[in-house]
Amino acid sequence: MVLSLGCSEQISQLILSLEEVATVEQDARQLDQGTCNIPASYQPDPDHLEHSPMKYLRVNVHFMNSLDSANNYQGSKARAFAKELIEAANFYLGKNHKMALPVGNETPVLPTRYRYRITSSRGYEKQNGIYCHYDDQLFSFVTKGRARNTYNRDVIKRFGIGLDSIINVFIMPHHPDSVKSRSYKVTEAGVALGSGVKITGLFETGKPASAYRGLVNHEIGHVLGLRHTWSSNDGCADTPKHPNCWNTTDEPPCDSLASNNVMDYNAHQFAYSPCQIGKVHANISRESGRARKLVVPNWCNLDEKKTIYVTDSVTWSGAKDLEGNLVIEDGGYLKVNCRLSIPKDGFISVAPQGTLELFKARIHNACGDQWQGIRVNKRGKTEGNVINLAGNKIENVPILPPSDNRNTGS
Repeated sequence: MVLSLGCSEQISQLILSLEEVATVEQDARQLDQGTCNIPASYQPDPDHLEHSPMKYLRVNVHFMNSLDSANNYQGSKARAFAKELIEAANFYLGKNHKMALPVGNETPVLPTRYRYRITSSRGYEKQNGIYCHYDDQLFSFVTKGRARNTYNRDVIKRFGIGLDSIINVFIMPHHPDSVKSRSYKVTEAGVALGSGVKITGLFETGKPASAYRGLVNHEIGHVLGLRHTWSSNDGCADTPKHPNCWNTTDEPPCDSLASNNVMDYNAHQFAYSPCQIGKVHANISRESGRARKLVVPNWCNLDEKKTIYVTDSVTWSGAKDLEGNLVIEDGGYLKVNCRLSIPKDGFISVAPQGTLELFKARIHNACGDQWQGIRVNKRGKTEGNVINLAGNKIENVPILPPSDNRNTGS
């Protein structure tokens, strides 16, 4: 196929066959090893944020109440509270803060690149993902004592909707009998149990919904694979252990060692470390992982407005799910070391002076649909370069015969 670009020199274009891309093998011992399972490979690049498309997690919100409807928000108040709660949580996801610990740290502040979207499940569309339930046996959250039910999943099993693909947030009151006891402290608390989250204390305190955005982000952080940072190794070197102070005080150790990380118990909960963000996106990208099923799959269908243009030197060491085409421009260099999903009917295009390097790459459509393959462009004697190192797989493209006189090596 020949493309005519005005009065400029003509550009010809050929599509590489599967054989030309996927069968060349070199000695992998001489090459860098893949890093597909390392959180650092999934940290958003501030210079190329479009290379990490925003991910949207489906959530719904349940208000548990007693049969006399006296113990939680309901109706329009419940709907307004739920919307404000999720909006506030999203606002703070978009306003990541510098880590308070370790003291004097220079930890980068990266964008989280994920948000929540209230979603209804099939058959429940009219309720818009916000539900009110009335049940005298399962409505309350008891944090201590003989009737403690913190880790009990019965309310989630009974009232959960779309648990295979939606994070279910249950807003539950403390039991009225517990509240009457002088030894029982009404606190804000929560727990993550699979894709269900139970939180309590929101109705009794009477604070605005936005006051609980840290609690929501903390518990959903657990759903996405994050752990507490103060008590043990959470798998991130940039989240140091500390005494878990609620806030800064005049007395040590809390005079200097109070955290603001979202996965600690503190008054702020608005900082995410680069490793934590990387872990979230690594879990979202893992095809067999639970977290991926909770994400709106915007990577299935082509949105040409989301096309990524590579104009400088870039390496993708973690998996990517693109929403648009991928174009390596003249002077651009892209190395792909992991899984790469191209949307249905999308393509990869390599300009005459562009380079695409593949090492242990798997290029496919994550939804099982076909994409259009790799297009190599030629201008005069100069053509795009596809460097095929080792172990590559190309899936979900039309099967083409090998083209003549192709050069896929360097």
